[in-house]
Amino acid sequence: MKLVWSPETASNAYIHTVRTCKSYKETSVAEYLSATAAGWNTRLIVETWKRGDPIATSVGLAVAAIHTCGRHVCIVPDEESRSEYETLMKGAVVSEATEIVVGDSVEDVVDRLSGVDFLVVDSKRGEYVKALGLANMSKMGAVLVCKNATQKSIPGFKWHRVLRRGTRVVRSVFLPVGRGLDIAHVGASVGGDLKKVHSRWIKHVDPRSGEEHLFKRK
Repeated sequence: MKLVWSPETASNAYIHTVRTCKSYKETSVAEYLSATAAGWNTRLIVETWKRGDPIATSVGLAVAAIHTCGRHVCIVPDEESRSEYETLMKGAVVSEATEIVVGDSVEDVVDRLSGVDFLVVDSKRGEYVKALGLANMSKMGAVLVCKNATQKSIPGFKWHRVLRRGTRVVRSVFLPVGRGLDIAHVGASVGGDLKKVHSRWIKHVDPRSGEEHLFKRK
């Protein structure tokens, strides 16, 4: 199986997010990610957040979880961040789907979650970007997002360098939304065994872009 796009769900989440985030200044990222997460009917949406960060994107992801009847998990580094996040979210959207997880190491928390099909991290923080490589993604595939992509903390960032060996990136794209969104779509696994999937594919790395392309063996 694989993630299937639902334009109706995407549209409903988008409209809901526009209405919910009308009091915020910058909402384009929140609206886009909400529609994308909902449109792909994602059931486990994970994000990272730290005290002082904007809250609009989190609101959009919470809205998406409402429309997919899924889970929205936010990873924060400390109790101060948890308290501020909880307060801001309560004032914006009511959602029983949202969970807050406190962890000194975001990599450790991500590694404990399984079935992730939508993950959003902040490109400005290197430890968050590195967590991409530890994500236990859904067998149906996943959508990975680096927000603030124009401010990446890791020079020369390439998806194939941060993801686990054998991860099949179907496509990746950079979108000039907000401060940039770098998005990768990971393909569904076969039998849940990434190594088996990898052995059936021939890898080619574009010498100019550094992007990894996989071609299926006949």
